[in-house]
This record gives sequence, C-alpha cells and structure tokens, in this order.
Amino acid sequence: MKKLLICCLMAMMGVLTLQAQKLGFPILGGELSNSAATSVADIDEVMPRMRALGLNTVLIPAYWEFVEPVEGQFDFTLIDRTIDVARQEQLHVVFLWFGAWKNSMSCYAPGWFKQDTKRFPRAMTAEGKQMEIASCFSDNVLQADLNAFSALMQHIKERDPQREVVIMMQIENEIGMLESARDHSPLAEKAYKNERWAERYGTDEYADEKFMALSYARYVEHLAKAARKIHDMPLYVNAAMNSRGRRPGEYPSAGPLAHLIDFWHEGAPSIDLLAPDIYDTGFKSWCAQYAMPLRPQDGGRVKNRLFIPESRCCENSGVRALYAFGEHQALGFSPFAIDQASKKETESVTKAYALLQQVYSLTSHRSPLTSYGLLFDQKDCERIINDDNVVMTCRHYFTLPWDPRATDGSTWPEGGAMLIRLGKYEYLLAGSGVVIDFKTPTEKQQTEQKQLGEDGFAEAAANSSLFTIHSSLFNGKRLGLLSVDEVSIDSDGAMQYLRRHNGDQTHQGRHARIGVGEWKILHIKLYEY
Repeated sequence: MKKLLICCLMAMMGVLTLQAQKLGFPILGGELSNSAATSVADIDEVMPRMRALGLNTVLIPAYWEFVEPVEGQFDFTLIDRTIDVARQEQLHVVFLWFGAWKNSMSCYAPGWFKQDTKRFPRAMTAEGKQMEIASCFSDNVLQADLNAFSALMQHIKERDPQREVVIMMQIENEIGMLESARDHSPLAEKAYKNERWAERYGTDEYADEKFMALSYARYVEHLAKAARKIHDMPLYVNAAMNSRGRRPGEYPSAGPLAHLIDFWHEGAPSIDLLAPDIYDTGFKSWCAQYAMPLRPQDGGRVKNRLFIPESRCCENSGVRALYAFGEHQALGFSPFAIDQASKKETESVTKAYALLQQVYSLTSHRSPLTSYGLLFDQKDCERIINDDNVVMTCRHYFTLPWDPRATDGSTWPEGGAMLIRLGKYEYLLAGSGVVIDFKTPTEKQQTEQKQLGEDGFAEAAANSSLFTIHSSLFNGKRLGLLSVDEVSIDSDGAMQYLRRHNGDQTHQGRHARIGVGEWKILHIKLYEY
C-alpha cells in the first residue's frame, strides 16, 4: 500500500518529467454508484465486494448533505466508516466531494442551502430562469462550500494522518453549465462586464463557455488551496465529455475539458489533474486528449497525466484498462457503478487487474521501460509498431481467418493488451484477444501477403489473387520466435514459467497470440537470422 501511495503522490504533485514513462503502481480502481455509501450498512456491504473484485482503490462520494445536515454542524459518520472498513479490507480511498455541484446540478447541497436562494443564488439563463445550479459568482455559495470542504479535509487529516487510506480527493463532480452556456444571473453579468469578456473573446456560446471555465476554475482554486494547507494530497477535477456534437449548454460545458485546459490551469493552478469520464465510443481518442506530455513552457511538470475516474463498466472495461496503462502510463482507471454491474461486466476488470498487478510487480524492479497499449474492435483491428527496428503487426484475435466467431455476425468483443519491451528482442504481452507477429523492417517490406489456414498451409493455389509473390530476390535478415512462454509473476517481480506456446499455439512460429476470452501474460523472445 505504501508503494502505491508514494507513486500516486509523486505523479500527482507535478514532479514527473518525461521519466513519467516509468511504470509505477497504478490505481486499479472502481467508482461506486452515487447512492452506494449513504448508510453504514451500505459501506459495510460494498467494500468487501470491491476487494474481492481485485480493486486496490475505491472511489466513493462524500456527500455535503450528510456531512453538514445542519449549517455549522458536521457529521462524519459515513466518512469514518468508509476509512475504517477500507483500512480493514486493505483498500485505498479516493473521496469525491459532492459539494456545490454534481453533474452540474446542486443536488447534493444540504436542504438549508437549497431553500435559501437569497443567500445562495442560482445560476440563470439569458431569459432569467433560475436553474438548480448554484451560482459560482456568489461569495456566500463559495464560503458555505469552502467551510464544509475544509472541515472534511481537517477530519480526514485527523482520521488518516499518514494518508495510508485516503490517497486523493476529487473537488466537485462534473462541474459545468447546462441549459445555458453561461450564467446570466446579476452577479455573473457583473463579472462578465468587469472582465470585458465580450471584447476579448466575442459573444458566441463558445466564448461564454471559456468565461465559465475560468470562473469555475477560480472557484475550485479556493477549495484546492484550502485543502493544500490543511492536508496536502493530490487533487483533481473530472469532466463530462463534450461528445455527440453537443454545443455548450447541452452537456456540462465549461468543465475541465481538454479544449479548455489553459483556462483551467490559469484559474486553478493548485489542481493536479484534469480527468475525463469516458462513456461514449472512441475510447482511445478521449484518452489521447487527456494524456498531455511535458512541454518546455510547463516548467518541468507533466501538462496532464491520464487518470480515468469514470468509464462505462462493461465487458470491454478490462482491455481498455490495459490499453490506458500501456499506451499512456495512466495513473489509474476506474469503471463507474461497479457495485451495480453484473458479473459478466466485472469479470474483465478482475482479470485485467490481476494481470496488471503482476506486470507492475516486475516493472517496478526495473529501469523505465517502453510500453505500448493495444485496443482493437471490429473496425479498428490493426496497429503496426516500429520498436527499435522490430516491426510488430498487432491485430485483433478475430483477424485470424479460422476462428468461426469472427464471421458469425456477432459484434466482436474488444481485444487489448499492454506490450512492454524488456530488452532487445524481448517483450512481455499481457492481455486478451490479440495477435502479434514480429519482423525486421526489410522483411516487412518484402513479405509475401498470403492468407494461411490454421495449419499454416496456403488457403488457395499460388495463382490466386489472395496473395502476391515478389519477383525480386529477398535481402536482409528476418526475425523468428525464439520462445513464447506463458508466465505468471510473483510479488517480488520474478517470472514463473507456466507453459511453452509453440506449434499450433504460435501458428508454427509465425506469431504470438492470446485468444478472446483468455487472459494471459506471454514472455516473448526473438532471434535474428
């Protein structure tokens, strides 16, 4: 647990440079559904289940309405129970502050706050309609939220002073505007005019979104600075994606979105991470938008390290986690509402996390290693990687022509893996549903394109249009599989041999593969001839 905590702190506090490529202990998380921790009985029931699923970290709401049911009177019963049971189950906790906003709305504010709209004014549309959204331009709103959050941070410090359990805090939840691109309440209009925003950015809805992004970020900065002074730990904010062609105001706009990162960095410099909640298609694209590498102007810190606090919990969650860690060295991955998911949906998470725990046991004992993430579906089914003059053609397992599931009309489950270079001509592949062949660059250019059966024989005669034979003489060298061993890795990072893959299992030395529905770690060695 301490190793994971140290890694998380280093990653989040901005000390990572390009050496963030080094693999550390990841947050193998799961986020509970919104009402899963609203009673002691719920906490007692759900936490052991999360441990049994293979999680090392649980993301859990901390509800303002329960923390401060009466103004100025705090009740930390649920917080204490969460910390105690997590410690007992050897789990880490990330608390999610459901304060002034949750999915844009102020639904988790206490009743005394909701009912007093004079002290705690609402955001308004341009037509003057009040919304169920507290105005971030109100000092009263800020002070009430800040007082409660500060009291929570102080209590966590007293309950868990060494940060052995609570390793990170989320401030608010999917902050942003709905119905309107910006707040038009009197306080908001005053700030808008004082900023001379229209003169700087124009008056369209996208300019309004930028105005709100900076305003929300400044609000969050007050909470973040207070948290730092009380109990310094990593802090992040999460974002609902601007997907499906929506316009500002049609999704929680102005939140910590990738296209608004500069406004959020300006307004909330004390926040360590902007984190995407990924539910829509295009998982790889969303990851790339938030995995922002070091730039000289960022003063020696990673611009934004990928951390996925929410992702749709489904049968593809496991391979998506492997991709995020392999391709972007993600800090963590967390399927949402994992406590309500079916066994069919959580099984892939459990199996992927088991592989990741083994992989990180090995890599934590080695120098920074190069890794790649693979993630394939029916349309996006191939990736070619050139790694130090080793050309790897990586594909979905169902691209092999003999598997009947590939052509039975059903949608392909996603295949994915983490691919790590351990040394020259030596790789580790951990995942499910992938196949890889290895060639030299010259061999790749000259290779005959044939369709072969499972036995390795050509599927048709030599004059078939299924393949082309190059008439020029072959030159250069080739790569072969020296060995492909299925392994497990113990807690000390030592590989334990399970079985040798050869013959039919490697297509007679042509590739290394892990079938759909299988979850394996392969230790692959190549040789040149």
